[in-house]
Amino acid sequence: MNAPQSTTMLHGCGTAIVTPFTVSGAIDEAALRALVEWQVVAGVHMVVPCGSTGEAATLTPAEHRRVVEITVELVNGRIPVVAGAGSNDTQRAIAMSREMRAIGATHLLQVTPMYNKPPQRALIAHFRAIADACDLPIVLYNVPGRTAVNMEAATTLTLAQDPRFVAVKEASGNLSQMTTIIRERPSGFAVLSGDDSFTLALMAHGGEGVISVVANVAPARMAALCDAMRRQELPLARQLDAALAPLVDACFVESNPIPAKAMLAMMGRVQDVVRAPLVPLADALRASVRDVLVQASLLS
Repeated sequence: MNAPQSTTMLHGCGTAIVTPFTVSGAIDEAALRALVEWQVVAGVHMVVPCGSTGEAATLTPAEHRRVVEITVELVNGRIPVVAGAGSNDTQRAIAMSREMRAIGATHLLQVTPMYNKPPQRALIAHFRAIADACDLPIVLYNVPGRTAVNMEAATTLTLAQDPRFVAVKEASGNLSQMTTIIRERPSGFAVLSGDDSFTLALMAHGGEGVISVVANVAPARMAALCDAMRRQELPLARQLDAALAPLVDACFVESNPIPAKAMLAMMGRVQDVVRAPLVPLADALRASVRDVLVQASLLS
């Protein structure tokens, strides 16, 4: 099949979608289908399966493929599907990227290799090797809190000169680094926040949007925030951001995606099942998390 062509700059709210599991631990395909359809209908601008939030690290290759297959099928071309395909083994990332291309993903999400701690020149070599082997547009993913390596602004900007790299998901928590990339990037290269709490600030500095965890539980609201910022309606965006803040905080009371899955389970959308070494949300946190949903009118 021909590679999907990327003609539009990525923007807005992308949902880093959870992977629902059954109580026996298998992929809950029915719940995944319903979740993806809800996200698209709610107005998100892209979906991002099999990232950190999707527990990709504990999916088998066959499961990873199936999650993306279902997502591509349900989206049916309505919005981009940015499929996680990262690894700390370059050859494994290449193999996964080719799989994602074969089943119809429109973009790849490629995280900096975790644990190996490659130097900056090695990051460039890693990402270029993937781009050489697979002709899908690549979204770079910088999340040093999980990988133990920060992709410096200069490294991102070097890669951004190559049109095969179309965006970066920036989860460094370093706004100065993000704004440097925004100022110095070439035309057509998108900067997306990797942290919900930075969405408004990043977009105020000229960034394009967010790959969001909280959009799992409030997709229309996070999409509306991004749309307001794109229209430069800052007062409205501030109101939306303030209203979302308690949900954002709740999504990170324990390691992602533990709280998001607990909230979705309370809402009746998935089973409250995560894969070891993760465990379900602590009992001591459940009442406060439920209260946040109730206050946000997401649960009665």
